[in-house]
Amino acid sequence: MKRITVIIPWREGLHLRPAARLVKLSQRFRSSIRLVCGAGIADTRSIFGIVALCAAMGTQLDLEANGDDEQEAIQAMEAEFAPLQSDVIS
Repeated sequence: MKRITVIIPWREGLHLRPAARLVKLSQRFRSSIRLVCGAGIADTRSIFGIVALCAAMGTQLDLEANGDDEQEAIQAMEAEFAPLQSDVIS
């Protein structure tokens, strides 16, 4: 299992658009990928699970991948959380 910590970079938090991108990206991998936010756990193939985490900008999440392609999965998912200037408040 691979695990990293990511921080929500989006001004609106982890809302539908980034959640949909995470779902679409996770479908490319065979590994099981989960987001952990406090006591909440979401499978990244479930848009409702991701949004239900109610993660605001700046929230730390643990990103876990387990499976054959876990290294590639964790790297790709981590890249989705890389802040973009247009998405982050200065």
